[in-house]
Amino acid sequence: MFVGVARIVLQIPGARSLKDRRRVVKGLKDRVRAKLPVSIAEVGDLERYQVATLGVSVVSNDSARCSEVLSHVASLAGSAHDALVADVATEIVSFGAGGTGIRGGIEQALDRGAFSENNFDFSEDDDG
Repeated sequence: MFVGVARIVLQIPGARSLKDRRRVVKGLKDRVRAKLPVSIAEVGDLERYQVATLGVSVVSNDSARCSEVLSHVASLAGSAHDALVADVATEIVSFGAGGTGIRGGIEQALDRGAFSENNFDFSEDDDG
């Protein structure tokens, strides 16, 4: 399993208010979501009129697919007529076949006995 993440910094020179900025950002996010299987959110510079930072993530069983999707997101951002792409940074992280390299989660909880009868009361309630 591979997780690809990108940080895209946009300059929005025509924005004169947060409302102008939100219109541009929302339009880009909606276009990206409609065309690509990604999660996208505004992650920084929330109060600056002319700058927006977006975080994008994609999960795939192929690192090349993650790279391809993130590249397509960057291209869509570059084609936005109201914004300029100031910076793009990407990273693809491998978590092993089927995500077996992920640490924590339910497997770790089971290993330490978090759901055993000693930690939870599974007895019948007399009141209910």
